[in-house]
Amino acid sequence: MRTDAELIVDPDTYTSGVPHDALTRLREKNVVRIDDFWAVFRHADVRTVLRSPHTFSSHRGATQIRDPQPADLAYVQRMMLNQDPPEHTRLRRMLTSAFTPRAVARLEDGIRANAREIIANPSGDFAHDVADLPLLTLADVFGVPRQDRALLYDWSNRVIGFQDAEYALSSSDTTGMTEMALQALELRPSDGRDPRARDGMPDLYAYAHALGEHKRKYPTDDVVSNLMREDITVEEFENLFWLFSVAGNETLRNGIPGGMIALLEHPDQYERLRADRTLLGTAVEEMLRWWTPVMHFRRTAVQDTELSGQQIKAGDKVVVWFSSANRDERVFTDPARFDIGRREADHLSFGHGPHFCLGAQLARAQLRAIFDAVLDLPGRLRLDGEISRLRSNFQNGVKHLPVRLA
Repeated sequence: MRTDAELIVDPDTYTSGVPHDALTRLREKNVVRIDDFWAVFRHADVRTVLRSPHTFSSHRGATQIRDPQPADLAYVQRMMLNQDPPEHTRLRRMLTSAFTPRAVARLEDGIRANAREIIANPSGDFAHDVADLPLLTLADVFGVPRQDRALLYDWSNRVIGFQDAEYALSSSDTTGMTEMALQALELRPSDGRDPRARDGMPDLYAYAHALGEHKRKYPTDDVVSNLMREDITVEEFENLFWLFSVAGNETLRNGIPGGMIALLEHPDQYERLRADRTLLGTAVEEMLRWWTPVMHFRRTAVQDTELSGQQIKAGDKVVVWFSSANRDERVFTDPARFDIGRREADHLSFGHGPHFCLGAQLARAQLRAIFDAVLDLPGRLRLDGEISRLRSNFQNGVKHLPVRLA
């Protein structure tokens, strides 16, 4: 019989759902040694780790649960996700103007229009349909031509789906794509390279440079145009492009169907929301807490310290488990219950501290738009087949969510 620790790190576990019973038992132990890292399960301890970059570094060993290959570490350390202040602060400052409340407000009419069109033209697979909303939004914010947005879909599938053969082998319809997209696709590797490594995504980097050069000549009001005006290294630009292309759509792409699954599995809450749309704001926060799209991130201790009485040595790896912290009984009343009116909104699905998700408000706007459109339907969506979940111990993903209107 497998231990709880073995269950939570096994990607096969998640094809049938997050092992919340195992996480509950582990949470009672606070901080647990698993393989070569300390796993942190309590809400308060997770917050402590995330807000203390001078003790728990994102940069020292990067933020994935396993070490990158030695040849790749120095490169991925240049990614904003894997930086500590002050370098992280410098890179983040280059991007903040695109995600201010005013900037998000300017996008909301377009987001709502896109959401209504997506919901009004269903394929029967909710997960497939709603994946296009973050792609459309990201393309507009980032400056990627909309006809090339399938590239973003393909890149994120390859990276996030490295543990799931079906997910990783997506293909894109190239009809209408720009010439720079078609040229980049010619470099797409077919030899099984690790897409998380520097040489695993040559098509992404080729496209990034082509788009960057285009924006130097023809700047518009978008992130890539703004980056072309900054004092930024090639490695920093490539890593920012990689980060936005993958993280910029993947988390929301799974958070939206995750929220729909929550409503489908709790029909009383679905009816409650249909009867009182003023609850949509708290419903979105509860969806994010209950589903928790990103399940963990890693830090490296840079000095001796302790968490909940557990001594941690400098150099130790520390993994914070968001999917556990978001169901911590010390913070959330009856945490397994999905309650769209819950006011305990201090979930950690967007992180905490210096790395709090830059696009959190934009993600919330898209969630509200999709579920507003769902609530406009003349009936209720109902499950119409088996949910297919992503094989991954990192992203709480949904591959297929068959639904019908009834």
